Amino acid sequence: MLVEIVVYNIDSALKAQEGGADRIELCDNPGEGGTTPSFGTLEAVRQNVNLDLFVMIRPRGGDFNYSNYEFHCMRRDIDQCQKLSADGVVFGILNADGTLDKKRCKELIDRARPMRVTCHRAFDMTRDPFEALEDCIAVGFDRILTSGHQTTASKGTALIAELVKKANGRIAIMPGSGVNEEAVEKIVSETAVNEIHFSAVTYRESAMQYRNQAIAGMGSDEGAEFKYRTVDPDRVRAIRKLAEGAKKM
Repeated sequence: MLVEIVVYNIDSALKAQEGGADRIELCDNPGEGGTTPSFGTLEAVRQNVNLDLFVMIRPRGGDFNYSNYEFHCMRRDIDQCQKLSADGVVFGILNADGTLDKKRCKELIDRARPMRVTCHRAFDMTRDPFEALEDCIAVGFDRILTSGHQTTASKGTALIAELVKKANGRIAIMPGSGVNEEAVEKIVSETAVNEIHFSAVTYRESAMQYRNQAIAGMGSDEGAEFKYRTVDPDRVRAIRKLAEGAKKM
């Protein structure tokens, strides 16, 4: 069972490695579902982590229908990932009608090689998952990250299982979203996947001793200013063990 951990900072990447992950997906902005991280962060992670390192290529939150300006940013971001020795990139571009933008996806895939390429959960916003599956294969994606067109992978297991069957080894199908200790056995046993994607998130208190009580968080009142998001290595190990157990059943 291959385990990919999504991380949003340097500490999370180090903790994912400590927990025995096989690969990390490096992003920024968890509140928006992940965007392209800074290249300073990418460089620091690459220098200190020996795992396969995939990088999110997403210029903003929101939908996956990008302007020409945004597409140019994606091209340049892929170039920088190559220069900093990333192992792979993760992206997806859609047309307004809900189909995969095959022309622009193929251009980015060709530009990214020899890095490996994952189609992220833009796939879950397509109008027809089986049409999108064939389009992903046609343009050259190596894998699809999907929740089965549902909010969580545990709700989308029936579709994920069908995608695995129809892919028939032509492309990897990797469940993501809501993959945790409670859901992972059901997801793996019902889909026959060989890869899983999850966050194993935990929070620790900020090291700040002085705290302005009038401001809980920059731009919010949720207290985020004094919460530090990271990865729990024990959760990585526990979820892997459950997944591997389910795979043997």
